Amino acid sequence: MSFPVVRHRRLRSSAALRGMVREYAYSVHDLIYPIFVAYGEGIKREIPSMPGVFHWSLDRLEEEIAEVTALGIPAVLLFGIPEHKDAVGTSAYAEDGIVQQATRRIKELAPDLLVIADTCLCEYTDHGHCGMVHTDPHTNKTVITNDDSLDLLAATAVSQAKAGADIIAPSNMMDGFVTAIRSALDEAGYQDTPIMSYAVKYASAYYGPFREAAQSAPQFGDRKTYQMDPANAREALREAESDVQEGADMLIVKPALAYMDIIRTVRDNFDLPVVAYNVSAEYSMVKAAAMNGWISEQAIVMETLTGFKRAGADMIITYFAKDAARWLKEARV
Repeated sequence: MSFPVVRHRRLRSSAALRGMVREYAYSVHDLIYPIFVAYGEGIKREIPSMPGVFHWSLDRLEEEIAEVTALGIPAVLLFGIPEHKDAVGTSAYAEDGIVQQATRRIKELAPDLLVIADTCLCEYTDHGHCGMVHTDPHTNKTVITNDDSLDLLAATAVSQAKAGADIIAPSNMMDGFVTAIRSALDEAGYQDTPIMSYAVKYASAYYGPFREAAQSAPQFGDRKTYQMDPANAREALREAESDVQEGADMLIVKPALAYMDIIRTVRDNFDLPVVAYNVSAEYSMVKAAAMNGWISEQAIVMETLTGFKRAGADMIITYFAKDAARWLKEARV
């Protein structure tokens, strides 16, 4: 008895048919665009290691927001470059902090644009770590003091919500940070402000360009004591589960490209929205290769972002958001 040959190619014979049977796709509504805001005037300063990404001063921020809204991107993620840094990151939770000022300005310019505030201390501390540091006088060893850091992070989140942030996105990876921030937000009257937790954040080499952009490289040591070992997968479930139990509303996996298995694992085990963070080096490597003519930037980016959706991401934080939004719009014309 003979069996007919299965013709998989039948469903690939035209663009229209391929589109009808396509299993996964992303849209502009899935995209979150990171923005770096800085003190000063007249600043639109390209970040050398991130072509096409800029530092913006408040007086020129309108240019960037106008472009984002015209493209239909629904949300931005704010990072701040403060005027001054100190040991406890005072500018992070100051009422007139750069992210707080930028949030108020964006809400004036585009009230419906979602503002997500990154909640961390590394950009604001003179030592570049995500929490307070303490030197043991007996051992002379400097350590990050987890519990003392929580109070400052909670104060930062409340100040960001007060300024008008729609979503708080804590990236500090201190143990218990979701509980501390949720409690502080609720006590301050921001019970309806969601937390987009950096639940699974690896101690990754893919953050290099970001640390230049945010001027947040640690001045000593590294962040391996509070960020995850890239070799660990089961630990990601423990980290995510603790954040879910503490009251997180969304779960970020960062980085995304080398951690699609982790995105899928988190997606399969939790019913909260999952966010893939397509980080700085993932962006810069593609830009560099495209500038050298080695790859098709559009094809690579569209394939990668689709891969994040296939892995289980509901939303994608990406520096390619504006480019991707343009390509999606061109594809519809």
